[in-house]
Parts: sequence; structure tokens; C-alpha cells
Amino acid sequence: MAGRVWRVTDSLEGDSAPEHGVGPFPGGEGAWPEDARLDPDLLREGDRRNVVDRYRYWRHEAVVADLDERRHEFHVAIENWQHDLNIGSVVRTANAFLAREVHIVGNRRWNRRGAMVTDRYQHVRHHPTVEGFVAWAHSEGLAVVAIDNLPGSVPLETAQLPRECVLVFGQESVGLSDAVRDAADATLAIAQYGSTRSINAGAAAAIAMHAWVRQHADIDAGHA
Repeated sequence: MAGRVWRVTDSLEGDSAPEHGVGPFPGGEGAWPEDARLDPDLLREGDRRNVVDRYRYWRHEAVVADLDERRHEFHVAIENWQHDLNIGSVVRTANAFLAREVHIVGNRRWNRRGAMVTDRYQHVRHHPTVEGFVAWAHSEGLAVVAIDNLPGSVPLETAQLPRECVLVFGQESVGLSDAVRDAADATLAIAQYGSTRSINAGAAAAIAMHAWVRQHADIDAGHA
């Protein structure tokens, strides 16, 4: 939908939360644009979703279809043996960087709170075992790239990431499992300079995804 993006000014009244997004499309039903991607309910009631202006008033399935035409070649995987609270944050970042898919390895259930509903627009696949996940990745021609500060790992900052790959992250407390370490085609480490042994898994995933973007993505399109 071209033209002006209508906004609703955020306001605070007492302890109420600010309104975000846009209100009902101005002018009523007679002024609605003719566009099959638009959702009549959102046009009528307003669109408060966590989406960029490009997708205001669009149907959910129309947003996903448009994203599918532009998704990048990298995937993201995170092990989920202890219901890691960072998974939601990883999914949200994967959506922001337009990863092809997110893969949950281990327990099917994961904490969605940090995803901020972005999982509705991001393809998420479950693999019960590491072996099954690795077999799937290789069948798709994807290099399995482990991200962990392990002996023998290569600096992420100087590594050339494969265009078609899956970036794998471990649990917050214990890192990658031995099964992933053994199966990985490469293991990369993020440079650290302080006293902590590791950084937050969600932060590490964001750094690694951004490294892929800097090497392979259309940077101008990301700032358009």
C-alpha cells in the first residue's frame, strides 16, 4: 500500500500504557484502498502489531508471504534441553535479520515471551535430537556452524561465513552439547575482553547473525 502512513500519537493517561501502531484507517470503509493484502478488521479497528510500517493493515498471511520472497540463506538453531529463556530473543532477532528458519533442537516447548509475537512471522522447526537436526542440515546442503568459545575455535570476526549455513547456539549455562561440537563443520568464537567466561546466548546469536548480514546481505535494503 503506497502513500501516507497514518500514525497514532503515543499518549500516557495516568498509569495506562501508550498506544502503539496505527488506529482505524481514516475515512471509514468508503476510503479503504483496494488491496487484497489488507485485512478489513485491521482497517476497521486499527493495527497495533509489532510490525514495520510497510506491513500496516496487512493480513498475517500476506506479511509472511512477502517475507518468504526475501528471506536470507542462513538458518539459526538453538539447543533447548533446559528450556532456555533466551530462545524468544533469538527468534525475535532472527526475524529482524530475516533468517530462513529457526530450529529448536531438543525440547519442543520453549519460552515465547521474548519473541514479542515475532514467531508468528518466522518459520520455526523442531528437531528432537542433534543427530536428526544435523542430518536434515546436511541434506539441505547447509554448513553447520557452531558458535561457542571453545579451544580450537576460529574468531568470528575474521571468519568467512558460508552463505548457506545454520548458526548453532547452545544453552545459556553450559554452551553447546558435545554432540553439536562433534558434528559441526566449523566452530567460531566471539571475541571477548572482560572477566566473564561467556556472553548471553541471545546477544551471541545477534552478533553472529549480524556478522552474516555484513558479509552477504544487501545492506542498503536493510536501511531502506
